[in-house]
Amino acid sequence: MKIDFWYEFASTYSYLSAMRIEDAARAKGVTVQWKPFLLGPIFNSQGWNDSPFNIYPAKGAYMWRDMERQCAAYGLAFSKPDIFPVHSVTAARLAWLGSQADWCPAFSCKVYHAQFAAGLDISDEGVLGNILNDLNLPADDLLAQTQAPETKSGLREQTEAAAANSIFGAPSFLVGTELFWGDDRLDAALEFARTA
Repeated sequence: MKIDFWYEFASTYSYLSAMRIEDAARAKGVTVQWKPFLLGPIFNSQGWNDSPFNIYPAKGAYMWRDMERQCAAYGLAFSKPDIFPVHSVTAARLAWLGSQADWCPAFSCKVYHAQFAAGLDISDEGVLGNILNDLNLPADDLLAQTQAPETKSGLREQTEAAAANSIFGAPSFLVGTELFWGDDRLDAALEFARTA
């Protein structure tokens, strides 16, 4: 019983899912595969050059208020970032590297906390380096690896795989070929995985 968790660091609702998914999956006996990817190329293919929350101001205003409500309901800290969406490529490459080892979930949760709770700029390599150091990971070496061709191609191929699986937003959850989109579909996706 496995679920693929597709997420983007610039995605507000992915923060909600990232901070809950491991405990929720464990309660259902489901294993989580963390799949960082980039929404930018997917949005570009749809003719968008920005987040839909910026393109449609009313939708954006609703989202920020909804995030305040949902974080309060889940007991999560929340601070609206100064920059939205943030440039998340380096963080996503690091998460991809972590997904090839065993530190992707811990790293990803710390990145989300830094951005949406502590109000830090996760495009800053200093911020990312501190997160890696907190996890006792070799920050300088891993940051250097984000520039390696194999890392760049790894994240690019994962983003292409997201598009190939008809993923159009984040968070998304795949159980086999069954797609669930949005934080509010996390529980349904886990239950589907449990009974599949």
